[in-house]
Amino acid sequence: MSNLIKPKRLKPGDTIGIVAPCLVTTPEKMEPGLRGLEQLGFLIKRAPNLYSDTNGYAGSVEERAADFNAMLADPDVNAVMFGGGEVGNELLPYIDYDLLRKNPKVVCSYSDSTTILNALQSMSGIVTFYGISPRSFANVSLYNFMNFDGRLIRPHLKHRKSGSWRMITPGACEGTLIGGYLENFAALQGLPWYHIDHSEPHLLFIEDHERFSPPSMVSKWFSNLEHRGVFESVTGLIFGHYSTKDYPEIDQILERIGKKYQIPVVHCEDFGHGIYQSVFPIGTRARLDATADEFEFLEIGVE
Repeated sequence: MSNLIKPKRLKPGDTIGIVAPCLVTTPEKMEPGLRGLEQLGFLIKRAPNLYSDTNGYAGSVEERAADFNAMLADPDVNAVMFGGGEVGNELLPYIDYDLLRKNPKVVCSYSDSTTILNALQSMSGIVTFYGISPRSFANVSLYNFMNFDGRLIRPHLKHRKSGSWRMITPGACEGTLIGGYLENFAALQGLPWYHIDHSEPHLLFIEDHERFSPPSMVSKWFSNLEHRGVFESVTGLIFGHYSTKDYPEIDQILERIGKKYQIPVVHCEDFGHGIYQSVFPIGTRARLDATADEFEFLEIGVE
């Protein structure tokens, strides 16, 4: 992507702004992770409405949008981080996308935040980062920290795997990374805040989890992506953690997609709602070789 904007890499002493655009949170849930980030050397700036429960399930749309836009505009904030939930899509009409374009900074989250991360990337042209939230830093594992470090602090192209990836369909491909949590990414299609340029190849990374979606729902949302034409330019598919036990139906769904579109497909544990949370820079190019069990980033997501 020729007009891709990359935020500056993070370093100790930088300020991370913390917001809650997707769901109500509490100090008991959030503060241990924020202390963990402080122990890594970062300064923390809490949004004024971080712990608001005005709507019961979250702060009001006005509160959350004001917090989010203020963090985007604040020159002292180097990164914005937040967790998942259910209602991140409520903010899409109210985010000031020009603020991020004019003030590039790291934006990182996962799960329901798929909606915001992909909209920000599409509307502003900036790389956003999927894979980890502030709460993960309460007791961050070495694997998760090394992936965070390798994408945002001391960036390099190598991907650190948690183990071998399971090949569903063979082949190799390259493409621009798009994706996130399946339901949110599927629901985003067709909205005015997100557009896929089908003139360029895309490498789709997707995750879901058994506690949220049975295999039938996974199939439903993949079909939604098909109906929306997403696979017109998808050259490969990486599916993340779904469960600690085997679900043959999931691999059957993935195999159907791989064979139908003649693309390489793999199933891995490296990202999602499990213990491993690697970070994927949305908007950058990557390469997948399902046959050789290889994956690498082709460009760094930060400057």
